[in-house]
Amino acid sequence: MSDTVATILVVAAVILVVAVVAAVLMRTRGRERRAREAQELRSTAAAESTDVEHAQREAAARRSAAEAAREQAERAEAHAAEAEREVAHSEARREDIVREADRIDPQVDHRSADYTPGDVSPPKHQA
Repeated sequence: MSDTVATILVVAAVILVVAVVAAVLMRTRGRERRAREAQELRSTAAAESTDVEHAQREAAARRSAAEAAREQAERAEAHAAEAEREVAHSEARREDIVREADRIDPQVDHRSADYTPGDVSPPKHQA
């Protein structure tokens, strides 16, 4: 073999070795870069975990407040219904009294077909 061919083969082998070493280094650097990026993403996710936990606590507090408001509204609704029943009872009592007054008043025909309970104001006395 000639010296030229041997030199070319040695140069080619050196270039090949340098290329392989360069490829291995680039691959290693790429892995290290991806590992750093992954770590940065994990750090970001850890920071977001605090925000998520805060949002979960806030949502739970608002859910609790909404439930308390619903319970308060139900109690208010029950009180309103009771007040309406009391009003109806009072109106019925008042009407019974008016009917009784009309029944004993000789000036009121409480048996006529168009009878309705009279005015609840006390009668005016003539002087």
